[in-house]
Amino acid sequence: MINWGYWEVTTLESSYQQSLADLWGKGTPADQASPEEQLARLEARCLECHRCPLRAGCRQVVFGEGGHGSRLMLVGEGPGAEEDRLGKPFVGAAGQLLGRILEAVQIEREELYITNIVKCRPPSNRNPNSAEIAECLPYLHRQIELLDPLVIVCMGAVATRTLIGGSASITRLRGQWQEKEGRQLMPTFHPAALLRDPRKKRPVWEDFQEVAGRFRRLLGQETGDG
Repeated sequence: MINWGYWEVTTLESSYQQSLADLWGKGTPADQASPEEQLARLEARCLECHRCPLRAGCRQVVFGEGGHGSRLMLVGEGPGAEEDRLGKPFVGAAGQLLGRILEAVQIEREELYITNIVKCRPPSNRNPNSAEIAECLPYLHRQIELLDPLVIVCMGAVATRTLIGGSASITRLRGQWQEKEGRQLMPTFHPAALLRDPRKKRPVWEDFQEVAGRFRRLLGQETGDG
């Protein structure tokens, strides 16, 4: 059972649980495929998804991007206009700022996997609603299962509430390590919030310094280099 935040797979109705079984390929030869192959199939399935109305209002699905062996995952809320146009996550102004932050803490983009809670752009960049999140979240659950990240960065209020808990407040939890399903989660402000309020840049910089340090330590412990 996967239990992340206030979305719990076992609470969904039986018909939707069957769709999860179909999506995940449990009990089929897909289980014998490598995680890389399963992730590619999951992306192909996601690109054809029309489970919620968001797909009708966007140009394309933005599944995620990164190395298949990435053990550091960054999760935002949903694609913006530039991401919708290009089909890649975090390539707009907020993504460029994020890239500078990662460079400053010496994390290469190739070292991480970056995605969003919902894979289709909400109209006018509004926050996704609970129904949209519920329909799209199984894709993220499966991405987490296949990539097996050591550290997940929850960027913004939507990602924090969804992955940590329904009452989780980004302003209260920002910068404080959380643990879920044996993984380390760091809530921080979304890069777009930094563009609106530059005073948030320093706290986020400090958060990513923490992320870089802990990720290196955990990776070293796992590989025997730490």
